Amino acid sequence: MKKRWACSLLSAALLLTLTACGQGNPQTNGGGTGTSTSTAAHHSSYPEKPLVVVAPSGAGGGWDKTARSLAKVLVENKQIDQPVTVENKPGGGGVVFLSEYVTKDKGNDYRLFVNSPPLLINHRKKEGNSPFGYEDVTPLAQLTKDFGAIVVPADSPYENLKQLLEELKADPAKLTMAGGSAPGSMDHLIAVLPAAKYGIDPKAVKYVSYDGGGEAMAALLGGNADAIATDASSLGEYLKAGRIRVLGVSSDQRLGGHLADIPTFKEQGIDASFTIWRGVFGPPEMSAEAVAFWDKTLEQLAASDSWQAELQRNAWESEYRNATEFKTFLAEQDRQINELLQSLGMAK
Repeated sequence: MKKRWACSLLSAALLLTLTACGQGNPQTNGGGTGTSTSTAAHHSSYPEKPLVVVAPSGAGGGWDKTARSLAKVLVENKQIDQPVTVENKPGGGGVVFLSEYVTKDKGNDYRLFVNSPPLLINHRKKEGNSPFGYEDVTPLAQLTKDFGAIVVPADSPYENLKQLLEELKADPAKLTMAGGSAPGSMDHLIAVLPAAKYGIDPKAVKYVSYDGGGEAMAALLGGNADAIATDASSLGEYLKAGRIRVLGVSSDQRLGGHLADIPTFKEQGIDASFTIWRGVFGPPEMSAEAVAFWDKTLEQLAASDSWQAELQRNAWESEYRNATEFKTFLAEQDRQINELLQSLGMAK
């Protein structure tokens, strides 16, 4: 009897051991997402050395702020025990950096970058386009969404968007519009989209590009531009200081905080809207191990109190998508961007 009981206990223990072993050896799916690769990432030694997050622009713009907030929260949350530095790589609204990144950083798991619609726009536009798009890199996660704004100096004669558009309609060459991205890229689209909807030839609008929103704002305040198109979230300090006037925002509904009193384009009779998503990307041929790590880590970051505080501080709206969801979203955005560029006569 004792022998039979001992054998039963031995059999049960063996069964439990085999089951646990089977559960602890998940199969990876090759795409770097899902439960199986997240479990694999738990046992991974990645990352084993310092990481770099690149903002493909100058200081002060949306990419720069996103990269620095990301690096700050990763360290604050102790989600990573390696140093994380931010590099600014301005040039061509991100085109110069992307070309170098795709060709020289293939498989470099330790060099990430942040981006937004210009990744799609630069690939689809006619002039000064990039041979590379979102399919040439590794989308890791969308973190935020923002909106565009048309901004003039506080002492500008233009009190609302329609007044500015009427002036442009009478003489498109009279005013200088500026932005922190190359012609045909995001700020340019935000600048000319209301004009196109108002019956103005977008190609006739005089647009001057700068390497980042900070430089575009400096041009506006220095008297080198009549108006700029930029990220709505970057305007808080200038509004509080009374240095600018915001004529309209590209959201479907009014925003909160310091922009609560600013009307949308649509409120002013201009049937136009534009959402600025921001996300994190890795290099082509990024390892499944690294993709799984970031899929898990960025999801945790997006839900953390530290990240929520960064969202509030920067007037960003949270919109998290994991790697798989982000790829699907980018495919749809790519189609919409191409249609928009075609309607403006800017598609290649």
